[in-house]
Amino acid sequence: MNTEFFLAKRLVSRSKGNFSWTFVVIAITSIALGLAIMFVAVAILTGFKQEIREKVVGFCGHIQIIRFAENQTYEPQPIEKNQPFYSRLQHTDEISHIQVFATKAGIIKTRDQIQGVILKGIGTDFDWSFFKNKMVEGRCFTLNDSIRTDEVIVSRKMANLLNLHINNDMRMYFIVGNTTLGRKFRISGIYDTGLEEFDKLYVIGDIHHIQKLNNWTNGQVGGFEVYLKNFNDIDRMGIYIYHQIGFSLDALTIKMLYPQIFDWLDLQDINVLIILILIILVSSTTIISTLLILILERTALIGILKALGMRNSAIRKVFLYNALYIVGWGMLWGNILAFTLCLLQKNFHLVKLAEESYFVSVIPVNLNFLNILLINLGTILICYLIFTIPSFIISRVTPVKAIRFS
Repeated sequence: MNTEFFLAKRLVSRSKGNFSWTFVVIAITSIALGLAIMFVAVAILTGFKQEIREKVVGFCGHIQIIRFAENQTYEPQPIEKNQPFYSRLQHTDEISHIQVFATKAGIIKTRDQIQGVILKGIGTDFDWSFFKNKMVEGRCFTLNDSIRTDEVIVSRKMANLLNLHINNDMRMYFIVGNTTLGRKFRISGIYDTGLEEFDKLYVIGDIHHIQKLNNWTNGQVGGFEVYLKNFNDIDRMGIYIYHQIGFSLDALTIKMLYPQIFDWLDLQDINVLIILILIILVSSTTIISTLLILILERTALIGILKALGMRNSAIRKVFLYNALYIVGWGMLWGNILAFTLCLLQKNFHLVKLAEESYFVSVIPVNLNFLNILLINLGTILICYLIFTIPSFIISRVTPVKAIRFS
């Protein structure tokens, strides 16, 4: 029989009617709330970053390959569609998809409104999965290599601003050399991503229009958008692709293209880190106080056990078993509470956000198994280290004094 475990179990059962049980309940509650808050904070942070990343990637891919230039513009120089690196990149394990694109600045003019926009031209290799999930009205248009389509999709923000509707004709004007050229498009669909910076800017259309306006051949494009299987590979793959494409081309990750968005996301890590540190400090104080009370209340027992020949390490183990009881119940209720809150938010979207400020309309949560495991293991480790501090007081208790003043 494990003597230390037996004594710890007896202490727990007899503590329920004592003064110290109140502090045990407080300690369990503290651990549960601390774990739940850490759990929810990390789930919200990772969900928020994942949601924003997916939206930015949906517009321009993880990495863009364009002609090398000192200044980035919305009208890049053309490059040939048939590139020697294309087949090599297509068969790279980390890359999921490559597609061509081109952009050109223009102006939408209606009877009483005018708006500067960017026409993003896409080809038949364009992956519609992102925009299909963001369509609020209408449909995505169909592309053909030989026949140019006049259909486009616009954002809901742009449609509301310019009073545009499905199947409406829309005129755009472009500066080409010293002349202004107009093109008439028909709106096939309206999308809404929540990224105001992109929604108010981009009109998605056929790349043939940009090729015609710029006097490009059908074999010339503005660049390539590369999609990766894992966002965490973006920095490494950006360097790899840069060395594959030759000196005349440049590979830019979305972190380079939109540093303000990703710097803002990185700042959220600091906020969550501060929250985690504060929670650990508050919970640690409560836990240490509880264990000190348990030890002081059982000072007489400690003296008797020492008088009977039990070592300090064995007595410490009794109280560490007692502490594991507190941690176990705290973690159980903490996980239940955190899972409940996250699942309610994920399925019912209880907490809303101002989409104009946060780029999402509801608080997103990401239930990642690895994060959950690390939080729980970290909680066990921290609690164990905290519990060892007051348990060393046991070595300072002398049997004579403990029994005399009991």
